[in-house]
Amino acid sequence: MTSINNSKNSNKYSTTLALLFIVGLGASVALEKVPKLFLWIYLSLSFLTFIVYAKDKRAARKGAWRTPEQTLHLLSIFGGWPGALIAQQTLRHKTQKKSFRIIFWFTLILNISLLILLSYDESYLNFKSLRKHLE
Repeated sequence: MTSINNSKNSNKYSTTLALLFIVGLGASVALEKVPKLFLWIYLSLSFLTFIVYAKDKRAARKGAWRTPEQTLHLLSIFGGWPGALIAQQTLRHKTQKKSFRIIFWFTLILNISLLILLSYDESYLNFKSLRKHLE
């Protein structure tokens, strides 16, 4: 019974984390801390990543060709991690393999760290001038 409750809590917290990130990113766009393009990138890659996880889950059930884990991690590190997190919990896919989960959380932390670095330290990238070219 405890493992079932932990699974439900993990599902709720993971999905909440992904949704809070997207809402926070939307707020950052509204406050002009990051370009709108970033929000679209995260939303698009999250959607794509969710679809890739779903196809991989289906392939796993059928014993068909699987998506390489490296591909799943690359999608996460480039911004698809919210979709990956939601897919892992809603589809119950890639939740048991510890080595995968460790690398996944590393990609998530690295992605957020890079976003924060780029967003708040204009010496690395001047978003104001970039924003003019992107919008």
